Amino acid sequence: MKLLSGVRLALAAAFISLLAAPAHAGVVVQISKSSQRMSVSVDGAPRYSWPVSTGRRGYGTPSGTFHPQMMARRWYSKKYYNSPMPHSIFFYYGYAIHGTTDLGRLGGPASHGCVRLHPSHAATLYALVERNGRGNTRIEIF
Repeated sequence: MKLLSGVRLALAAAFISLLAAPAHAGVVVQISKSSQRMSVSVDGAPRYSWPVSTGRRGYGTPSGTFHPQMMARRWYSKKYYNSPMPHSIFFYYGYAIHGTTDLGRLGGPASHGCVRLHPSHAATLYALVERNGRGNTRIEIF
């Protein structure tokens, strides 16, 4: 009888912990300015690794830990010649992670401070963040 009640307690505790677990995956986006790469993990499991372009000389990309503030499937820069910024994830004032058509410069500093990605990678990241929620997404830039 004692063993049975212990098993019941263990099952009840396991069930309660499942109910208390977060409903959405934790998305972590890590951007290395020195290697010009982005790594994306979900719940601690590596999912993607892509080349990026961060800010070129005179246009730094901010370092730190951020959360998405706003997202836009289609966006055009009001500051830089109405340049297209598809699948934008804004994380700090006007700075965003977004797709680019300047594919030849991915892997090296080239932007005005944003983090540029291949358009298909930007769409994948956008969908992942949209699915899991901005509040469950952390962006680390170092």
